[in-house]
Amino acid sequence: MDDSRHTDTTQNPPDYRLGVGGVMLRDAWYYAMPAAALKRSTTVHRTLLGEPVLLGRAADGKVFALRDTCPHRGTLLSKGSFDGREVECPYHGWRFATDGSCTAIPSQAAAQRPQPQDVHAETFAAAEHQGNIWVYIGARKTQLPPVPEVPVLGDRLQLHVSMTFACNIDLAVIGLMDPAHGAFVHRSSLWRKADSIHEKHKDFSPLPESEGLGWCMDRHTASRNSRAYSLFLGGAPETEISYRLPSVRIEHARTPKYNYCGLTACTPVTADTTEVHHAMYWDLPAAPVLRAIMRPMALRFIDQDRRAVLSMQEGLAFNPPTMLVQDADTQTRWYYRLKREMLAAQAEARPPRNPITPVTLTWCS
Repeated sequence: MDDSRHTDTTQNPPDYRLGVGGVMLRDAWYYAMPAAALKRSTTVHRTLLGEPVLLGRAADGKVFALRDTCPHRGTLLSKGSFDGREVECPYHGWRFATDGSCTAIPSQAAAQRPQPQDVHAETFAAAEHQGNIWVYIGARKTQLPPVPEVPVLGDRLQLHVSMTFACNIDLAVIGLMDPAHGAFVHRSSLWRKADSIHEKHKDFSPLPESEGLGWCMDRHTASRNSRAYSLFLGGAPETEISYRLPSVRIEHARTPKYNYCGLTACTPVTADTTEVHHAMYWDLPAAPVLRAIMRPMALRFIDQDRRAVLSMQEGLAFNPPTMLVQDADTQTRWYYRLKREMLAAQAEARPPRNPITPVTLTWCS
């Protein structure tokens, strides 16, 4: 029986109590950084799901990812040098090619072991796609799922902003996806006033299997209290929003003249720290002017969500009774339900099954 419409007002909802809260899902692509920030013949350190990752761009422009610890003594390889072909550890000069193969161990005599051919640094799959760099965290090395992508505007990345949320991945995700908080957290005299709340009806459907485990808010005309769209696109657009596990939300808004796509990706750094990335694509004219306007607006918007999530985290620290209501919290229930299904499928070595069926949800916002 589908429990997504159940209301529990007496205790913490079961979704929070079934061992998935705060678990970082593996065997998935995670957003690492905007591609433009990684120059040729340079490397950077990133921590993804508690894993130290060295991201680099070789002299030929290809992006690669190694585990950012030297197999010898654990030194961060990103603290060493990179000539566009090989990474050199700063401690003893061990060198590694971009595929992880060791090419030099200066301290070793010819008769000693190990020799370079005996050593290999761990690698991660890395992909550069639509102006973004993604890293696959998991045991699988082949037949990886497709990298998340925005429709229509994949070659029109205009702006990237990011912010650190001092919370686990779940609170970041459900805080950002919540459909009823806008009139309170994002209240504005320009585009969303307190008295703009009204009843909404939205159709939802499961994502196609080829796009991953998740759901879609089907294409609809944007609500009348979404004035930001009208200001940005010159009229009320049609909008479609999809959510894909583990943590990617993609929105496509369009009018007869223009398109806008937003990709929001939450990447867990550690169990209690999450990076929130937002990449914006559009085909409107005057892009430099719009970037200058949109950057502070986007940062303000994300920071409002960050502060709201941290307030929720502070309250949950007291372990209070909470509830998930019908229908505004249905997507939160779906998130936890799909997360449990993804973990079960990985444990049982089978493809995940999407339990979501088409439904119309109603809430006021």
